[in-house]
Amino acid sequence: MHIRNVPALDARYWVAISLASVFGANTGDFVSHILGLGHMRGLPLLAAIFTVILLLERRTRSGTDAYYWLAIVTLRTAATNLADLATHDLHLSYRRVLAGLGTLLLLILFTGRASSAPPTANGRQTAPQGLPATDTRYWAAMLTAGTLGTALGDFAAGGLGLAQSAVIFSTILAVVLVLRSRAELKTKLVYWLAIVVVRTAGTNLADFLAGKGGLNLGLVVSTTITGLLLLSVVLLGNRLPAMRRARGITPPG
Repeated sequence: MHIRNVPALDARYWVAISLASVFGANTGDFVSHILGLGHMRGLPLLAAIFTVILLLERRTRSGTDAYYWLAIVTLRTAATNLADLATHDLHLSYRRVLAGLGTLLLLILFTGRASSAPPTANGRQTAPQGLPATDTRYWAAMLTAGTLGTALGDFAAGGLGLAQSAVIFSTILAVVLVLRSRAELKTKLVYWLAIVVVRTAGTNLADFLAGKGGLNLGLVVSTTITGLLLLSVVLLGNRLPAMRRARGITPPG
């Protein structure tokens, strides 16, 4: 993605990606259950949507991180169905799925050429303010982390319950983000650890909102609520720079 269409890695980013995780878990179940596509048949459609998002992003001339968040939600939706396909349809054990996905994520992140080069002339190498470069490796890692987080969330909820698991992983996320505020811990590994925990907590929160083991709002209502919350954060974030310029406020740095 072009650097101007990628969000800064700040507090708003973590709020948005947390909401995107809950929303994406809901949309994954919506695609498989409400639309009746199951866990496998919706994957080609989601792959096509993701491809279109990236193609449109390349052609746009205006700066907006809406494309980034659309891509994140699409991958999160696919990740939900991939995890359910492995554990529910193929009946693979959670421990094997978690071990396999954890190993795959580490291989994606730490093998081959690193993607932390300085920005190039076309601005596509490095994202602003600490976000890893949003290249092919990044999106593969995001899909894998999302699938891992979904499987981990379901596994934890099976033993702890939805509410307890959501509280525990939300607390772990808060701790990771506090630790990550230290300069020496602003590393690639800590970023991806936070992403996995975000996905895990998001899975539990989504199921708690929609399912009978929680608030039982239903998929349609839960998906609508979380989608509107995410939309409001994204729109507000895109309006803030223009509002600051109109007031003559120059962002720091």
